[in-house]
Amino acid sequence: MKRLFSLVLAAMLLLPSTVLAADLLVAQAANFMPAMKEIIPAFEKKTGLKVQATYASTGKLYGQIVNGAPFDLFLAADQRRPEALYDKGLSDKPFEYAKGQVVLWTNNKQFCEQDWRQIVQAKEVQKVGIANTETAPYGTSAMKALQSAGLWDALQPKLVFGQSISQVFQFASTGAADVGLCAYSSVFTEEGKKGCFIIMEQAPEIIQAACVLKDAPNRDTAAKFVEFLASDEVSTIKNAYGYK
Repeated sequence: MKRLFSLVLAAMLLLPSTVLAADLLVAQAANFMPAMKEIIPAFEKKTGLKVQATYASTGKLYGQIVNGAPFDLFLAADQRRPEALYDKGLSDKPFEYAKGQVVLWTNNKQFCEQDWRQIVQAKEVQKVGIANTETAPYGTSAMKALQSAGLWDALQPKLVFGQSISQVFQFASTGAADVGLCAYSSVFTEEGKKGCFIIMEQAPEIIQAACVLKDAPNRDTAAKFVEFLASDEVSTIKNAYGYK
């Protein structure tokens, strides 16, 4: 226990001063980053409180929380990890905050006149970006779409795995992958608008849940942020990035 406390304390000392000075520390699944970069300034303007978000895959953030990372609020890209924290007694009861979808996105607009299943099998497509299927829920959903289409095994040589869904979009937008199986939210960014996309209807809808952590240092601010997430202002922002 002393060793774990020392490790957590050391990690906190290494955090930037801006993080240590924040009124709320949020562990945020990477897919929601475009929307969050509008939600956080809106909340800060309304309340005068400072929010610091850490963006990564849901699985990685979950692992950090279980190991004592000092977050106040966890906004995941699935329901399973928040429920697991609740079952362990590490969080308050989870709640749904968004529903997302997987899309095929590419810089090559000629591909988007085809069905996504044709695109990933095309000879011109040598690399298909996909998020880690174990730690990133959007990767899991994309995998299920490929499996339902009978393409999962055949496409193994083409698959390029990103540690988060935002990294997959980076692969596709920079040309490191010919296409990316990305979060719908990414297509509404400035970079996303430069390419084209096809919604993968076969990919299961992703229900995203959040929870306030039991040991949250800033529970009052977390409660205010949770209330803000349910506001009409945030609903408008979420809709603008394709979330339900």
